[in-house]
Amino acid sequence: MLPTYLLARDHLQRAAAIIQGEDNRSRQLRYIIERTVTLMDDFQPEEEPDQGNVLNFAEFRARSAVR
Repeated sequence: MLPTYLLARDHLQRAAAIIQGEDNRSRQLRYIIERTVTLMDDFQPEEEPDQGNVLNFAEFRARSAVR
């Protein structure tokens, strides 16, 4: 995972810990933050194929035909 992604998740977890009020707004904010962290943990980014200097002719033809 990207370092910025991990840092953002850490900041959200800290924010959820700070919001400990028992009023309705605090509970709603805490729920939103905790749900966001859960969604971030569940997200599995697709690995991008290596973009080396090898050309896939089938993909090239398909893209060229669309244009």
